[in-house]
Amino acid sequence: MKRISVCMPMYNGERYLEAQLLSILDQLDESDEIIISDDGSTDGSRACIEAMQDRRIRIIQGPGAGNPSKNVLNALNAAEGNYIFLADQDDVWMPNKVSTVLEQLKSYDLVVHNCTVTNEHLEVIAHSFFDLHGSRPGFWQNWWRNHFLGCCMAFRREVLNKALPFPAAIPMHDSWLGLVATAWYRTTFIPETLLLYRRHGQNASSTSAPSTNSFLAKLTDRFWLLSGFILTLWRSK
Repeated sequence: MKRISVCMPMYNGERYLEAQLLSILDQLDESDEIIISDDGSTDGSRACIEAMQDRRIRIIQGPGAGNPSKNVLNALNAAEGNYIFLADQDDVWMPNKVSTVLEQLKSYDLVVHNCTVTNEHLEVIAHSFFDLHGSRPGFWQNWWRNHFLGCCMAFRREVLNKALPFPAAIPMHDSWLGLVATAWYRTTFIPETLLLYRRHGQNASSTSAPSTNSFLAKLTDRFWLLSGFILTLWRSK
């Protein structure tokens, strides 16, 4: 079994993909892997990856659902590592991200680290995502307002095994993984900023911006999260 699996959803990510992959590969061993689930890219994303000629990168066919969470799940199902890192296609990892997180994973099962929010040119918008959103651990506050930012998360395989299968109606993969880890395992939010979180108007998610969903939509999302949690709890008995 591999030590680290980095799971990345991809869709038309050519513009920023190389910089992100280089920032990740520089921190991985030869036995580690990056699983990229390509959900039907029509730009030069695949050609960009193939030109890198790195055997640690494996591209798999995405689900074709146009849904970032389903695309992440597709990558997670293919991962072979003991430690799993989530990654977006357009960010940049800081050089000490992997070493810092692995040290934390000696004591915890899921780690969320801080990040710096930037624009498309990596110019700083906010130095601390945690300060911007009041990010903190805890089940109920993260059930109501998710602070488990996927691209800043890493976890042990045991967490993934517990979280699978993902309930069909959950709003996002990161909130589900975070709540499962909070309920059954040891989680921590660390203040180190280990990633440049690039926002450019074409991101698959809008986590750094206030939600535009109606109150009813938010309530529905919370209902499905809690329903999935109760079902998982029942299966665990």
